[in-house]
Amino acid sequence: MTQPTPATSAGLAPNVPQIRLYQDWLRRERGLTFATYRDLWTWSTTELDAFWQSIWDYFELRSPTPHTAVLGKNVMPGAEWFPGAQANYAHQVFRHVDAAHAAGVPAIVSDDEKGQARELSWPELRRQVASLALHLQAQGVRPGDRVAAYLPNVPETIVAFLAVVSLGAVWSVCAPDMGTNAVLDRFSQIEPAVLIAADGVSWAGRDIDRSAVLQELRAKLPSVRHLVVLHHPAASESIADSADWMQAIARNDQETAAFEPRWLPFEHPLWIVYSSGTTGLPKPIVHSHGGIVLVSTASALHMDVGCSYRPNNFGERFHWYSSTGWIMWNSQTSGLLSGTTCVLFNGSPGGPRDAPDWTTLWRFAARHGVTYLGSGAAFYAGCAKAGVDMAQCGDLSRIRALGTTGSPLSPEVQQWGTEQFRRIAKTPAQQDIWWMNISGGTDFAGGFIGGTPELPQQPGVMQCRMLGAAVEAWNEAGAPVLGQVGELVCAQPIPSMPLYFWNDPGNARYLASYFEMYPPGHGRKPGGGDLDASAGSVWRHGDWLRVGDESGQGEWCVIYGRSDATINRQGLRMGTSEIYSAVESLPEVLDSMVVDLEYLGRESYMPLFVVLRPGVALDDSLKKRINDAIRQALSPRFMPNAIFQVPEIPRTLSGKKQELPIKKLLLGQPIDKVVNREAMANPGSLAWYVDFAQRRQDGRVA
Repeated sequence: MTQPTPATSAGLAPNVPQIRLYQDWLRRERGLTFATYRDLWTWSTTELDAFWQSIWDYFELRSPTPHTAVLGKNVMPGAEWFPGAQANYAHQVFRHVDAAHAAGVPAIVSDDEKGQARELSWPELRRQVASLALHLQAQGVRPGDRVAAYLPNVPETIVAFLAVVSLGAVWSVCAPDMGTNAVLDRFSQIEPAVLIAADGVSWAGRDIDRSAVLQELRAKLPSVRHLVVLHHPAASESIADSADWMQAIARNDQETAAFEPRWLPFEHPLWIVYSSGTTGLPKPIVHSHGGIVLVSTASALHMDVGCSYRPNNFGERFHWYSSTGWIMWNSQTSGLLSGTTCVLFNGSPGGPRDAPDWTTLWRFAARHGVTYLGSGAAFYAGCAKAGVDMAQCGDLSRIRALGTTGSPLSPEVQQWGTEQFRRIAKTPAQQDIWWMNISGGTDFAGGFIGGTPELPQQPGVMQCRMLGAAVEAWNEAGAPVLGQVGELVCAQPIPSMPLYFWNDPGNARYLASYFEMYPPGHGRKPGGGDLDASAGSVWRHGDWLRVGDESGQGEWCVIYGRSDATINRQGLRMGTSEIYSAVESLPEVLDSMVVDLEYLGRESYMPLFVVLRPGVALDDSLKKRINDAIRQALSPRFMPNAIFQVPEIPRTLSGKKQELPIKKLLLGQPIDKVVNREAMANPGSLAWYVDFAQRRQDGRVA
C-alpha cells in the first residue's frame, strides 16, 4: 500500500445522476419512456422480468452460461432468479481492474484515528485477494465452507471477504467491538472452518488487546481448523498454530496471475449476516452471489454512486461510515462492483471518549476528497448537538451527497446539515446538498426506500420507494393505503431476499420472521389485482410506513419506527433477548425488559426496566454494573438511556415479556388499545407502566 494522494476537482465532469443515465439507456435500448418517477417505479415492480433483465444488461453482468429465464418461479419465499446463470461477486469486482488502474484511480483509500492513511490499487487488491485465496485453498477450504472473520473496518477485511467468496466459501464477519458472547452466539451457529481475526484494535483513542478474545473464540468454536491472525501492536499474546496475515498475502504476481474466482450457480451462498429477533439466537441470514450482485448494482442508481474511472464521474470517492458488524459495511464494499473507489475510516466518528471530537469524520472526508459521505442518522445528530462548524473542517467542496440510514433522520438535523453546506458551498449542488435517506435491512441486504437527485427533498422524509421494491403500507385488512400509516410490506420478490436461514429446519424461523402475518393469497398486488395462493406469502418487514402525504400525493415516505420489539440503535439491530442475557447475568437482577422508543425522527430513547432481588436498591454502582455488562457482552451502542427499578415485568400467560404493548403505551397509545389483560399472567403489573407513561408525557421523567 502507498500513501494516498487526495483527489482534486480538476477534470471532474458535471455529474449527471445515475438514474438519469439509466433512463436514457432505457429509451435508447428498450424504447421505454416514463413521464414520472411513479411510472418508472410501477413498471419496475409490475414488469419484473423486463426490469431485472434491464439491470443485468445495463450493468453488463456476465455469466459463462446463459439464463433460461429472469424469474423462473415468482413466489415468496422461494423465488427462482436467473436459472442457468452463474456468478461470483469477486468476478464483478475484478472486471474493473485494468480500466481503473489505467485511469489512475485506486480501489481503496483508508485512514484511521492515528492518521495512518493508505491506498490500495486495483492490481494490488487483485494480487492480495488471489494470494489469500490460494492460501485458504491450500488449507482445504472448499465451496460451501464457512469462513468467519473478526476484523475491523480496514482494507484487509475487504481482501479477506473477496478471497473467501472467490473460492465459493461462505463469508461471515463480526466487529471486534462486539462482546465475546455475542460473537459466539453468531459464529457457533454456522460452524466455520476458518477464522480470520485481528488480535487488537484501536478505537476512540485507545489501543485494545483482543488476543485473549481470540483464544476464547478458538476454544469455543471447535469447527475451526485454521486461524489467520492480523496482528496489532496492542496484542499481548501470540496465538499458537496460527498463520500470519502478511505471510498469507505474500505471493507475488507470478504466483497469483493465473488465479480466477470460481464461477458458481447464481444462487450459491455468498455470506451469512445476522439480524436479531426479539427472542432466541441471532438469525443467520444467507444471501446469494447473484442476488446481491444484481441488487447492489441496481442500488447504485439510487445511491447515485458511479464508476470512478468513467468521464461522467471521474474521481468518485464513496465513503459510508460503518463497523464491519453493520450491513452498511457490505454496502460500502459493494461500491467496488461498479468500479467505485471505496474510502474507509477505521475508528470512532466522535473522536476519543475523554475528548469527543465530532469533526473527525468531516476532516477525514476533506483529506481524501470524499464525494459521497454516508453515516447513521445518529452521527449527524451528534454533529448538530456538538455545534460542528464545517467551515473549520477542511475543504469539503467535493462532497455532493450525504447518505443516512439506521434510524429516521429528524427534520431539524437535516436542516442543520443543509445550512452548513450552504455556508461553505463552492458548487451549485452544495447550495442545496442532496440527502439520500435510506430505509432497508440486513434481512435482504438492500434498500426498500431511498431517493434520487431528480426528486424534490423534504427534511425528515425519504424521497421514494426504490426501483424493483414493491413496497406498500398495508392496513390491518391487508389493503395498500396511501397517506396513512401501515405495515411495511413487499408484495413481490427481490433477488437479494434470503435464500434461507442457516440451520433452520423447515424454514420455520424464516417463515415466522417475514411471512407469518400475510399468508398466501392475502392482500393485493402493486398496481391492483388480487393476490392468489400461487403467489406465496407477502414479506412483512416490521416497520410502520406512510407513503405520500395525507392526501396520498407525492412519492415521499416516512418510517415511524419498528412495529415489532427489535432494538435498533445507530443502525445496528439487536434482539432484546441478547440484552436480557447480559443484564440478568448479574445476581442482583431477577428480571428485565427494554423498549426502544425510536419514532418519527425523534432521538431514540431506550429505557431499561429491572426487577431486583429483595433488599437491593438501584443505586449508581448497580447502574454502572448493568451498563458494563451490556457493553462487554454486546456493544456500547446498546446501553440504555435510563434504568428504572420496577415491581414486575408484564408477561403473557405463556410467559412472554410484553415489550411491544409497553412500547406502544410509552408512545402515547391507551393501555386498553395495546394489551389484552385477560391474556396476561400479571395484569396488575401494568399500573406502574401506565403511571410511568403519564409522568413521562408530563415531563416528570428525565
